[in-house]
This record gives sequence, C-alpha cells and structure tokens, in this order.
Amino acid sequence: MRAKLTYALTAAVLVVYFVLAGSRGVLLIETGTPLTVTFGVAVLILPVIGLWFLWKNTQFVRKANQLAAELDAEGGLPVDELRRTPSGRIDRDSADEVFAKRKAETEDAPDDWRTWFRLAVAYHDARDTPRARKTMQHAIALHDGKQPEAA
Repeated sequence: MRAKLTYALTAAVLVVYFVLAGSRGVLLIETGTPLTVTFGVAVLILPVIGLWFLWKNTQFVRKANQLAAELDAEGGLPVDELRRTPSGRIDRDSADEVFAKRKAETEDAPDDWRTWFRLAVAYHDARDTPRARKTMQHAIALHDGKQPEAA
C-alpha cells in the first residue's frame, strides 16, 4: 500500500510540474517572436513526452500487479527462498541459484506467462532492472494473448 501511495504522490507531483512547464511554454508562444515561439514549442514538448512516459509506466505497473494478483490467487507466486546478508541485502550467489532455476523453468515452458513472470522477479532480485522489465513485458504480452517481442 505504501508503494502505491508513493507512486500516486510522485505521479501527482509530476503532473503539476508538467502543467506548470506547459503553461510557461504557452506564455512563450504568446509572446510571438520567432525565438520565444521556438522555445515555447520546445518547452511544450517536454511535458508531452513526460505525460506519455508516465502513462506508459502506469499501464505497465497496473498490468504487472494484475498478473501478480492472478498468480497469487493460483498459488503460483515465487516463494522467497533467497539468502540475505546481515544488512538485509540479497546474497548474490543465492540470487544466481534462483535465477538459474527460473531460467530453466522458462526454457521448459516458453509460452507460459507464469514462468516469464517468475523469471522477471528473479532478474529483479539479481538487480538487473532492464531485463526484469523486458521480461515482465514479455509475460504481460503472453498473458494478453499478444505476440511478445523477443526477450
């Protein structure tokens, strides 16, 4: 719940920032000189890109949470079997062992979104966020019945 609240607060702050930046862009365009119109258009592009990124990220998080809830209802969420250091960080060798197991499961059932979901969690535990995200996108595409991109 805390993560959702933090995400919502961050998204709200970003939207306020985008509105403020966009209003400055409009003011620059209204000035009417070629230089200020050029800057105004450039300033307006940034909030548009930011809103698009925020929208896509929100969709991704929502879909990943839906998959997690469905997998939890099936009793298929990965069990936390990772060893941790005294400070609470995941032991690297432990993460590598679990990753190898999850990768083998995915190779055995490449069309099952559940194995891809668990592999994404293993990537995340191994601190490989880009691959975790790409693998989760693959799981989402499989779940939605779409042709996933090569992961």
